[in-house]
Amino acid sequence: MSLRLTALAAALMLAALAHAADKIKVGLVSTLSGPGAGLGVDIRDGFTLAMKRLDGKLGDLPAEVIIADDQQSPDVAKQIVDKFLKKDKVDLMTGIVFSNLMLAVGPSIFENRTFYISANAGPSQYAGEQCNPYFFNVAWQNDNLHEAVGKYVQDKGFKNVVIVTPNYPGGKDAVSGFKRYYKGKVAEEVYTKLGQLDYAAELAQIRSLKPDALFFFLPGGMGINFVKQFVAAGLSRDTQLFAPGFSADEDVIKAVGAPMMGMFNSSHWAHDMENVENKRFVADFEKEYARLPSLYASQGYDAALMMDAAVRDVKGKLADKAALQKALEAKRFKSVRGDFKFNTNHYPVQNYYLRAIGKDAQGRVTNKTMGTIFTNHADAYVSQCKMK
Repeated sequence: MSLRLTALAAALMLAALAHAADKIKVGLVSTLSGPGAGLGVDIRDGFTLAMKRLDGKLGDLPAEVIIADDQQSPDVAKQIVDKFLKKDKVDLMTGIVFSNLMLAVGPSIFENRTFYISANAGPSQYAGEQCNPYFFNVAWQNDNLHEAVGKYVQDKGFKNVVIVTPNYPGGKDAVSGFKRYYKGKVAEEVYTKLGQLDYAAELAQIRSLKPDALFFFLPGGMGINFVKQFVAAGLSRDTQLFAPGFSADEDVIKAVGAPMMGMFNSSHWAHDMENVENKRFVADFEKEYARLPSLYASQGYDAALMMDAAVRDVKGKLADKAALQKALEAKRFKSVRGDFKFNTNHYPVQNYYLRAIGKDAQGRVTNKTMGTIFTNHADAYVSQCKMK
C-alpha cells in the first residue's frame, strides 16, 4: 500500500471515530463557601441561568452540569478536578475564581486534553509562556482591570497612591497592571493575607502615609470588610478610593451600601449596558435571583453561551479536539458585554469602562457606566505565548 493510501485510510478511520456525542458533561468547580463565596455563587448562578435559557442543552446535546465547592483551597480543588476528569469524565470545565487554584489544577486538565473555559481566573502565566490550547478565558487577563484603573488615576493627576492587595498571584498581577499605566508616586504596596477580614493595622499605616488616592484589590468578603472599615475610620474624607470592578461590584455594594458612594472602578461589563443580550440577561437574573448581577455572574453566563456555540459548531463531535478548539476560538455567541474577540493566547481583546457608584433612578446604590478607558485592549503577555 502506498504512503498516500495509508494516510487516506487513517484519515477515513479518524473521521469515522469522530461521531457526535449523545450528551455532554460539564464540571463546574468554584468557591462556594468562605470569604470568597459570593464570587463563586454568582458564577454558578450566571451559568445556571444560561443553562435554563438553553433548556438544559449545549449545542442541542442534553447537558449535565456537575457543581462542586473548592473551598478556596488548592488541595480541595485538585481532588475535585481529579474526580471530574477520571471518574465523571467531564467534557468541558469552568468555574474557578482564584488564580492560585487555577494554576494548581491547570496541568491536570491540560494533560487530560479537556477544554477549560475560565469564567474568572486569568493568571499572567497562562496568558504568556504557559499559554495552552486547552485554556480559554472568557473574562479578562488578571492585569487588565487594574491597568484601566491605573490609566484613569494617572490621567486625573493623582500624585501619591497606596496600593492594597492580597499576597497571591492575582494580587501580584493587580500591582503589575496598575503600575503599568500609573506613573506617579506609590507611597506603599500593602500586601495582606488572602481571606483577611480585619484591616486595623493596614488602616493605621494608610493614615500615616496620607495618600490622595488608594487603589485596592480585595475580592469578596475581603473588600466588603475593607471598605466598611476604611470609611468608618474616616479615611474616605481625604483619600479617593479606586478599585477594579470585582472589588466594587454589586455583591460588595449590596453588603456595604451607602459608604461606597463616590467610589470609582473599572470593568469590561456593566448592568446598564444597552445591548439586547445584556438587557435580557439582567432582567432574567433579577427575576430569577432577586438581585442585580455582578460581573462574575455575567462571566458565568457567557461561559455557558460560549460552550453552547462551540458544541453546535462541531455538531456534537466532542472527540474532534482540533475542530472544537477552532470553534471556541471563533466565538460565535453574543456576549452580554458586547462584541469582543480572542487573541492568539485565548484571552479577550475588549473594551474596559469607568464606573462610578451612586444612586440610580430607583434609589438603589449601584454602579453607573461613565465612559470608556480602553478600546480593544489586549493583555501585556500575549507576545510571550507560543501556542503549540
